[in-house]
Amino acid sequence: MTDVVAAGLLVGVIAYAVFGGADFGAGFWDLTAGGADRGRQPRALIDHTLGPVWEANHTWLIYCLVVLWTAFPGPFAAIMTTLYIPLGLAALGIVLRGSGFAFRKAVVRTEHQRVNGAAFALSSVITPFFFGAVVGGIASGRVPAAGHGDAVGSWVNPSSLVTAALAVAICAYLAAVFLTADAHREGDTELRSWFSRRAWSAAIGTGAIAAVDLFVARDDAPRLFDQLTGKALPLTLASAAAGVVALGLMRRGRAVLVRGFAGLAVAALVAGWGVAQYPYLLCTHDRLTLVVAPKASLTSLIVVFGAAALLIAPSFGLLYYLQQRDKLSA
Repeated sequence: MTDVVAAGLLVGVIAYAVFGGADFGAGFWDLTAGGADRGRQPRALIDHTLGPVWEANHTWLIYCLVVLWTAFPGPFAAIMTTLYIPLGLAALGIVLRGSGFAFRKAVVRTEHQRVNGAAFALSSVITPFFFGAVVGGIASGRVPAAGHGDAVGSWVNPSSLVTAALAVAICAYLAAVFLTADAHREGDTELRSWFSRRAWSAAIGTGAIAAVDLFVARDDAPRLFDQLTGKALPLTLASAAAGVVALGLMRRGRAVLVRGFAGLAVAALVAGWGVAQYPYLLCTHDRLTLVVAPKASLTSLIVVFGAAALLIAPSFGLLYYLQQRDKLSA
C-alpha cells in the first residue's frame, strides 16, 4: 500500500510538471517576446492557448499536497518547516501570476496592462524556479527528518540552484513545443517558425543544464547521482530520446505526437528522479515504510485515487479536447 500511494504521489508530480510546466513556460516566452509591437502576436497566441486551462492545472499541485500530508505527515512537516521560504515565494508567484493574467485582459489603460502583464510573466519564471529549488533541497538530503532545517542553506546550494534553473528551462521547452503545435494548428506559419526556433534553443539549454545538474549531484548528492546513473538511467535516456523525437516531429506538423513526446520527455525525467529517490522520501533520512501514515489513511487515499481516475482524469481529457478544437472561449 505504501508503494501504491507513493506511486500515486509521483503521478501527481509528473502531471503538474508537464501540464503546469507548459503553462509556466508560456509565461517565460511572454516575458521574452519583446516590446508591445514585436511581441503582440506571440502573446496573443499565448493568451488564446492558456485561457481555458491555466487555472485548472493547479489541481495537480493541490492533489500532491493533499497526498503528501495525508500519507507522509512527518516528511510533509519537515519539508514545510525547512523549505518554507522557497515554498512561500512559489505560492506568492502563483497568486501574482493568476491576478496578472486575469487583470491584464480586464484593464483598459496601457500602463496597467503592462504592469499586469509583467506580473504574469515574471511570476511564471520565479514560481518554477523556487519549486525547482525545493526539489533540489529534498533530493540532496538537506531536509532533516525532524524538520526545522537550515532555512537558507536548504535551498541556496549548488543542487537546488541548478535544479531551479533546470525547472525553468524544462517549462520553457515544453511551452515552446506546445505553442509551435498550436501555431501550426492555427495555420500561422510565422508564429510556428518563431516558437520552433525557441523550442530548439530551450531543448539545447535544458540538455546542458541537466548535464550540469548531474555533474553537481556527483559531489553534492552522491547517492542520488549513483541511482540516476544506475537503476534510473533508462528513464534518463528515454527522456533525452523523447525530447529529440519531439523536436523532429515539429518539422512535420504532427501536433498530437509532438505534445505527446515532449510530455513524455519531461515525465520520464521526473520519473527518473522518483526512481532514484526510492525507497526514501527525504534522501536517506526517511524510508517510506517508516514514515507512512496508518493503514486506514492509505486505504482512504487509494479509494480517492480510484475516484480521481474515474472522474477527474476524464474531465481533464474533455477539457483539453475542447481546447484543442477551439470549443472554449478564453
